[in-house]
Amino acid sequence: MELNTCTNHIGLKFIVTLIFVSCILKPTPTSATNVPKTYQTFIKTSCNTTTYPSLCYKSLSPYASSINTNYIKLCSAALTVTIKAAKKTSALVTNLAQQKGLTKPEAAAIKDCIENIEDTVDELQQTLEAMANLEGSDRAFQISNAKTWTSAAITNEDTCMDGFSGRKVSSSVKNRVKKSILAVTKLNSNALSLINRIY
Repeated sequence: MELNTCTNHIGLKFIVTLIFVSCILKPTPTSATNVPKTYQTFIKTSCNTTTYPSLCYKSLSPYASSINTNYIKLCSAALTVTIKAAKKTSALVTNLAQQKGLTKPEAAAIKDCIENIEDTVDELQQTLEAMANLEGSDRAFQISNAKTWTSAAITNEDTCMDGFSGRKVSSSVKNRVKKSILAVTKLNSNALSLINRIY
């Protein structure tokens, strides 16, 4: 009975955390109409510290009403945007894997890339969960986890592309994947830049 009670408690805590991440930290895009200039300025100023400032502002400004001037919500929005891009890339690569006429090297590279992108999505989602726990006594630990997982996600994206470089893959396949992966990596890099400023 004690084991079941403990298990139920852990399960309930996990569900509550997921709900918190989804409903509180996960911003939603809204119309730019009537958005206070203060919110837009906050995003633009914060984005100026990232690797790709213009992309950062463009990708996050639709979330201005949800972000307000809350830096944690800004980071969460950056992660949300990156996760969406990573899932889109995962779908693209999965579709490529189903194409007929792929050579064995192409099929192998695509298979490895699918696993890399799935890991990327998982790691970014873990980062979002860490962001939901920054108010606790282990704030420094959670921030460290967020930085580690976001960095690991970038490594997985690089690994995907490395897999294509070492094999005989047609330029058409390689370029489609490269373009999509690069888009994710840039967003990911911006998210990491923002997270690195949390103390």
